[in-house]
Amino acid sequence: MPVVRVVVLSDTHAPRRWKGCPPAVATRLRRADLILHAGDVCTADVLAELAAFAPVRVVAGNNDGAEIAAWGATRALRLDLDGLPVAMVHDAGPKTGRLARLHRRFPEARLVVFGHSHLPLDEHDDHVRIINPGSPTDRRRQPRGTIALLDVDGGRLTRARIVPVS
Repeated sequence: MPVVRVVVLSDTHAPRRWKGCPPAVATRLRRADLILHAGDVCTADVLAELAAFAPVRVVAGNNDGAEIAAWGATRALRLDLDGLPVAMVHDAGPKTGRLARLHRRFPEARLVVFGHSHLPLDEHDDHVRIINPGSPTDRRRQPRGTIALLDVDGGRLTRARIVPVS
């Protein structure tokens, strides 16, 4: 089976921040097999735009309402990604103890994706890897907007990286 390419976004905050898919994001989306959005989409137009590139899975963020829930967004999501157990949530809580807390919350997951802080993060221990893609459109204190790119092959996360898109 070929490598599954996943693009991970969070905190697009449309229409205030996301005015349409940024060109650098679209370039990455063209090669995606799956898109994960870790919440704070804010308008379903973003999800429709993303779905034109690849299937989208989304969790609800603290700024998401009924329009995002209508896309199937729940507060937490568990999925099997080519044999890799993955969980996704918007708010992973405080930085202190985050790895252990997410492992306790999702003990089966080898990868947990989250958003909320807008701060890109890729961290792991012996049990779980956690990734926050940052935000492509609301970078806050970061020098550039970011997304995450994942390659999954036969149940293994073979490559993960956070890339600038603005």
